[in-house]
Amino acid sequence: MKGRRVLIGVSGGIAAYKVCEVVSTLAKAGVEVRAILTDAAQEFVTPLTFATLCRHPAFTDKDFWQANHGRPLHIQLGEWAEVFIIAPLTANTLAKLAGGFADNLLTNTVLASNCPILLAPAMNTDMWEQSAVQRNWREVLTDRRYHAAEPGAGMLACDRVGAGRMAEPSEIVVQIESLLYTKGDRDLAGKRVLVSAGGTREHLDPVRFIGNPSTGKMGIALARAALHRGAIVTLVQSITGEVPLRGVRSIALTSAEEMRQAMLECFPDADLTVMAAAVADVRPAAYNSEKLPKRSLPNSLPLVPVADILAELGNLKQPEQKLIGFAAQTGDIVQPALEKLRVKKLDAIAANPIDKIGSGFGSDTNRAILINSAGKQVEIAPCSKLEMAHRLLDFVMAG
Repeated sequence: MKGRRVLIGVSGGIAAYKVCEVVSTLAKAGVEVRAILTDAAQEFVTPLTFATLCRHPAFTDKDFWQANHGRPLHIQLGEWAEVFIIAPLTANTLAKLAGGFADNLLTNTVLASNCPILLAPAMNTDMWEQSAVQRNWREVLTDRRYHAAEPGAGMLACDRVGAGRMAEPSEIVVQIESLLYTKGDRDLAGKRVLVSAGGTREHLDPVRFIGNPSTGKMGIALARAALHRGAIVTLVQSITGEVPLRGVRSIALTSAEEMRQAMLECFPDADLTVMAAAVADVRPAAYNSEKLPKRSLPNSLPLVPVADILAELGNLKQPEQKLIGFAAQTGDIVQPALEKLRVKKLDAIAANPIDKIGSGFGSDTNRAILINSAGKQVEIAPCSKLEMAHRLLDFVMAG
């Protein structure tokens, strides 16, 4: 995201303090950040705080009404921004957006810009659930410029437990990264995307299992990328350690057989399926329902193969469906991937070099060679897993 331009509008709510983390994270990633604070926002945070975090003066309505900026300030800022975020979005500012009002620097800049705008509401539960607020929220989201960082539920500053809690800073940053990549395009709108993630565990007893180092980060990035592009997403995940993604149907499980059943159930409705999970190849031949004493552990462990989920899906795939696999390899990554692509009847595959630094299991970054059934190959240099997810979706959609 280095060198990209993000404008942040802060309106008057207690969640304004959380926006400081968003700005700090973006600035550390090399993003150029500018901030606009409403008069109400300054009752919670100061322009100095945001100026320090942005490494640039923060703007207020006092700046708006001064004639020392050359061209009108709201025009300059609107043209400068690649992505505009309003967080926290209060009921008052939401109503202004729904009505097209422009009575301060923030709302004037909204109307003077053409970039995608991410909205992160935050308010008391009773306020959020008011019919007028919900009507305004629905109305605003009919404009394709606006994207939602939906509020969550939890303990609010007013001690109420319920909906209205602003999306966490980490979620907001991820959505900003997606918007910088897609420019707000929802090319998967209405598409049903099925993603598997994480490493399965094949238990010998309640505490011992055969497993692998997969954390599910790549699959979760794929689910996020598809969601941000407008898809209806189902995520089948095994031991990822991640909380369920808001807006995504999540199915949590443990073993390869559980994943097989979930994938077979969901697959017929999917337009695009990406099998990013690291599924076990074998399992212990016998399962013990009670923990085995150490002295009773076998010197050799009989194993049996597990079902090949990807191959089953390949045999079931209909002409209008797309099925994508991953091939985690060491050494030569292309030839094994080509064989897997052919044998399992895939439309495309991502060949991962797991023996390279900054790629593979547990890493926040990844690299790959993407190959489709027509023989086209595209090499993806090291990048964030979210960018890798978007690049893979681009590759698949291009055919």
